[in-house]
Parts: sequence; C-alpha cells; structure tokens
Amino acid sequence: MEHDVIVVGGAFAGLSAALQLARARRRVLVIDSGLPRNRFAAHAHGILGHDGKPPAQILEESRAQLLAYPSARVLHATAATANPVDGGFAVALDGGGVHTAARLILAGGIRDVLPALDGLRERWGVSVLHCPYCHGYEVADRPLGVLAAHALSAHQAALIPDWGPTTYFTQGEFEPDPEQAAHLSARGVSIERVPVVGLLGVAPQLDGVRLADGRTLAISALFTAPASTMASPLAEQLGCEFEQGPLGQHIRVDEWKATSVAGVYAAGDAASAMQNASLAIAAGVLAGVGAHQSLIRAH
Repeated sequence: MEHDVIVVGGAFAGLSAALQLARARRRVLVIDSGLPRNRFAAHAHGILGHDGKPPAQILEESRAQLLAYPSARVLHATAATANPVDGGFAVALDGGGVHTAARLILAGGIRDVLPALDGLRERWGVSVLHCPYCHGYEVADRPLGVLAAHALSAHQAALIPDWGPTTYFTQGEFEPDPEQAAHLSARGVSIERVPVVGLLGVAPQLDGVRLADGRTLAISALFTAPASTMASPLAEQLGCEFEQGPLGQHIRVDEWKATSVAGVYAAGDAASAMQNASLAIAAGVLAGVGAHQSLIRAH
C-alpha cells in the first residue's frame, strides 16, 4: 500500500485525525477539495484557543502543523470513488490518479440544503445562521427570527431568546404543539404564522422580512436549521450503514469511529447528528487513534 491511511476531507475532523496518525509516524495522505462547510462564515467561535479566528486561518495553521511531520501529505483534490483492494482501499481522484492505503477515514462533511427562499443563500453564514452557539453572541440584543424548516424548529426557537428578542416563523407548516407553545410563550418568543416570502436589506446583511400578507418585520438575523446531505459519495459507494438524524442521514460509527465496513472510519459532521467544530476535532482524534490501533492489531 502507498499509505497507511488516507483521510478524505481536510477540515477540522480530517486534519485532527491525520495529526494523530502523523504523530504515530504513519504514512497519512489527506485528500481535500477545499470546500469546508463553514467557508461562508467570516469567523469561528466557541473553539477553545481559536475563538474569533477565520475558519480558513485555523485550517491553514492546522495544515502547516500537520505537514511539519515528514510522513504526512495533503493533496488538494476531490476523491471521486473508493473501492476495496487487497489489503486496503483505492481512492480515485476526479482529475485522474489513484492512491491506496490500508485504512480509510471519511471526513468529507455534509452539504446544507437551504430552505427555498430568495436571498437566503446570499446571507448564509452572515445574517442567516444555523448555530446560535457559534454566532449568537455576535448578533445579540437585536431582533432575531427563527425560520421553521422541520419539526425541531420550535426547539431552536426556544434557545434564541438568550441572545435577543425572538420571533418564530412557522411558515404555515411547523405549528408548535401545546407544550411547545407554552414553552415558547414562557421564553418570550412571538409566534408568526404567516409565511416569510422575502428578505429585506442589502445582502449579506438583513434588515427585515416580508410576509405573505404584505407586512414587514424588522429582523437583524434569521436562524434556521437546514436539511443536509453527504458532501461525498464515498460512504455510500463503500456500503457503509447510515443512521437517520433529525436533519438528514449520517454515517453509523462506533465509539472509535469505525463504520460498518471493516477498515473504514468516519468522523465529523458526516458521522454525527450533533455538528460542531469542537466535536469534529474530538471525533477526528478518535478516528485517527482507532485507525492506528487497527493497523497495530493487523500486524
């Protein structure tokens, strides 16, 4: 085999996994397309030691630290296919070329499927947001909204008042049940049942929303939790088992991030229903150590 381990995905989880393997003096190749999920956010928050840094800066520093180890390589490319071969796996790149390794770590992340609302995509990561723990502090004490997109949106709406006055937009589809409605009321959340049909202001900033009945409401930031899909097809190609989470499928893994396919590990957003940069880093550690220990057991 050309490498001991190939890591597909070079963001928080993938680089964290690769670092454990490089420190174990294993030959590790990171294949990264350069399209991390958080590329739309100007700053990352809640990551111990890196709070407020641009995500791209954190990744650049992490790559430099990884490449200080002579057994590590990072390749800017997209992994198109992965197939079992004798003793390991062959990963083919979409631009041509094949690389082999005894173990494979999938850390390609997920792709957000945003609600179909004009102007939302242009504001994603700036004034239309997903995680209040990542971005709530920066929009605090302004009028905030939650755009319902699934059955758990009412739960998200109950969180947001800790950062500012909150309106829950049901979009005419996700009406809170009586218990949820009582909780939202106790939290001071206003419930608006007329759907949002437009976003106001010069993107990427948000000044307000326009409702289907013609009314406008001042809103400075809008939270929503979009559905998600796998950013890479490799897990499905390899036959990995999936679990259904509240927003989409994720790869089934054990406590050491091993998938249902022997020799394949997965970490980060693609392998967890709870998605957060710090959790991805920790999962990468487990995947890297798990893959390393499986190599030891094999010899």
